Amino acid sequence: MFSRVPISVKRTFSTHSVNGFTGAVGRTPLIRLKGLSERTGCEVLGKAEFQNPGGSVKDRAALGLIEDAEKRGQLKPGGTVVEGTAGNTGIGLAHVCRAKGYKCVIYMPNTQSQEKIDLLRMLGADVRPVPAVAYENPKNYNHQAKEYAEATPNSLWTNQFDNTANAEYHYKTTGPEIWEQTNQKIDAFTCSTGTGGTLAGVAKYLKEASNGRVQSYLADPPGSVLYSYITSGGKLTERTGSSITEGIGQGRITDNLATGIQDLAGALHIPDEKSIKMVYEMLDSEGIYIGASSALNVVAAEEVAKKLGPGKTVVTVLCDGAYRYQSRLFSRKWLASKGLEDAIPSDLQKYIVLE
Repeated sequence: MFSRVPISVKRTFSTHSVNGFTGAVGRTPLIRLKGLSERTGCEVLGKAEFQNPGGSVKDRAALGLIEDAEKRGQLKPGGTVVEGTAGNTGIGLAHVCRAKGYKCVIYMPNTQSQEKIDLLRMLGADVRPVPAVAYENPKNYNHQAKEYAEATPNSLWTNQFDNTANAEYHYKTTGPEIWEQTNQKIDAFTCSTGTGGTLAGVAKYLKEASNGRVQSYLADPPGSVLYSYITSGGKLTERTGSSITEGIGQGRITDNLATGIQDLAGALHIPDEKSIKMVYEMLDSEGIYIGASSALNVVAAEEVAKKLGPGKTVVTVLCDGAYRYQSRLFSRKWLASKGLEDAIPSDLQKYIVLE
């Protein structure tokens, strides 16, 4: 389905500049997570996507979606980019729109962190928080974004969930980067999924490049149906429950995920207690300040490493930093309201600095 484009992926210093914001997207380093590596006997590596210029892995999807629309003639100069997003894709789109001269309108669930909403507005986006309702509801933020774009001249709905340019961009960039950075010795890849673009694109590339040797696993939070879908052999159940993680988990199989779901070796269910504990562990033992979704990915990487046994190389994605969530993740009152205060080991509670 996707065509490979040869690119240079080595992260090296150079004597020349990149072309603006868009030229700085990608080619992020792999960080060896020493604590997990020593604990499992594996090489556990995190792809540092928080080092993208907009601060998250979603810079890739944003750039890929806009560049694809430009190539197809769907986006004209001075046009408006519209998306329904839980946060980071909107931030990436706002950055790319500023760099390329487009207007940006973002519909998002009103459950998202204030840090994300404020940042979007600082970047010049027209942010429209709406009630969080199921995808099947016509008032879902994705449907409202589509309707706005259809009613507004010279507008593009990027459709991040079902526009497979998202997964294709990861197939052409993120996957090859990981393959080269591990010297082709990667054994497994795991990450959570919201749109499905990262997991599907990377899993497909790594499976093809390794002739089927690399195993990829979906990591799923509470409140998502994807773990049960994969482990039951394709039975889609009703979505129930919720998670502290933002922007991941799904109630359906998106078109992006569908491009790579056949390339998955399995799935893991990661409870919030393990994710929040890993946020604090990564800060304490690695000096890396990541959000809950990234922490969930790290927990999944450790579990995959234990499953495969010593001597393997496992890669995951560090989606973004904790800066966009710190008012919650490091607040004692918020943690207590979610029943998660006791999930933080006593020796790590010193990092709970907000009331």
